[in-house]
Amino acid sequence: MQIINVKHPLLEQQRPASDTVLIMGFFDGVHLGHQKVIKTGVELAQKHHLKAVLMTFDCSPRTIYQHETGFKYLSTMQRKAELVEQLGVDYLYFVHFTDEFAHLKPQDFVDQYMVGLNASFVVAGFDYTYGKKDIANMQNLPNYAKERFETVTVPEQLIDGQKIGSSAIKQFILQGHIGTANEFLGYTYQNQGTVIHGLQRGRKLGYPTANLAVDGSEVIPAIGVYATRMKIDGVWYNGMTSVGYNVTFKENTGVTIETNIFDFNQDIYGKHVAIEWVRYLRGEVKFDDAEGLVKQLELDKENSIKALKNKC
Repeated sequence: MQIINVKHPLLEQQRPASDTVLIMGFFDGVHLGHQKVIKTGVELAQKHHLKAVLMTFDCSPRTIYQHETGFKYLSTMQRKAELVEQLGVDYLYFVHFTDEFAHLKPQDFVDQYMVGLNASFVVAGFDYTYGKKDIANMQNLPNYAKERFETVTVPEQLIDGQKIGSSAIKQFILQGHIGTANEFLGYTYQNQGTVIHGLQRGRKLGYPTANLAVDGSEVIPAIGVYATRMKIDGVWYNGMTSVGYNVTFKENTGVTIETNIFDFNQDIYGKHVAIEWVRYLRGEVKFDDAEGLVKQLELDKENSIKALKNKC
């Protein structure tokens, strides 16, 4: 898959060399609903011997239209690219979402980007918009297309009657319902980050931890203890992770993400890693002493091994 970064306007040399199936959406998290849209486009491209092109943005449109600050994402651009590539897309376009780009009129957007990317078909979800939703919606897209391409609308996707959506998934993660979030995502949720030095309290207790500094724009799971996996230098290792405040020792370090990696003894400070959140185990508990904490950690490890075994 080739990645093309676009700063408005689209340049002639950035256009595909042949006709395409253009897949449109922001696709934060690339959840099961998004996957349905993308797979529909990829299958259509294969059927008609066209290139599958996906166009998305480098940031949420809400940060421009609603001036929303501190927006949290389910997937970084890198993670989004990884997930999209797995679905068979040929070209991924990241458009830099600027004020100028945001103020394109619907017809101009269609002309410059849909037609501009040589679309024979445009595929998007039922709620996709390219401007004000009352006029720039999928129902009106054929009018703007002017018979230059066909429009394919993918209907709403549900699980147990609930819409599969990024906002709902974020709430699941923030509330500790990681199992439900993973079900709606269609894969196990991840964060990426760098291993940093901590207070080494876990090492003294016999449970050394890798402290993770994650991208500040990513959604972090709720306070608690989780069965997790960590990817280090391309290899996945089982472990358990605490998201919390170190309440037993009152260290006032803010929220930390600390992973005890099972059967692991390597120096990984400074390494970029990924962490996969498999199952929520329990909330954060304040113990009377270190002995009580160690007993709980033994139980957490046992429960983590069971959860991770079932996953495998």
